[in-house]
Amino acid sequence: MIRAQLEAVFFAADEPLSRESLHKIFDTVDHEVLERTISQMKLDFSGSERGVHLIEVAGGLQLRTNPDFKDVVLRLFDAKPVKLSRAALETLAIVAYRQPVTRASIDEIRGVDSAGVVKKLSELELIAVVGKMDDIGRPNLYGTTPRFLEFFGLSALTDLPTLDEFNVDFEILGDIFGIEELAQEEE
Repeated sequence: MIRAQLEAVFFAADEPLSRESLHKIFDTVDHEVLERTISQMKLDFSGSERGVHLIEVAGGLQLRTNPDFKDVVLRLFDAKPVKLSRAALETLAIVAYRQPVTRASIDEIRGVDSAGVVKKLSELELIAVVGKMDDIGRPNLYGTTPRFLEFFGLSALTDLPTLDEFNVDFEILGDIFGIEELAQEEE
């Protein structure tokens, strides 16, 4: 019975559900029983023959369509997948790895005005204003959002690849991001 109720809750939820919220929803169910049921569901839904998977994303659990069936699911909505431009991906990388960061810092790193890209990423809810800098003019500070984690299938920002995992010229990357240790690391 608990499994069927969990399936219904995951199906109805439009965003990932944290374990804390699940424990509140199922407050009469023993925590260990709930966790075992969730673990079994994750396992049962993980097969490639399944249309949906139960995955951990953005700090919670969510039923998601199997990526293998993306093309047929998109036909349902007559929609095209969101494709991000190179400028948008560059800006997202800067925000993700340097947050909180001002638009001026983004512009400086990219070497071009990023106002349009920042606006578009904000509209897509991939980044958001997370505060104000204590400086002249009090510029906005940007950070990533839970939608960013969902979009890239991450549970948390700590799941982002480290710079060591990229096959890049660390001297150039160090110069771009203003991190001296990177430039020295390769020497």
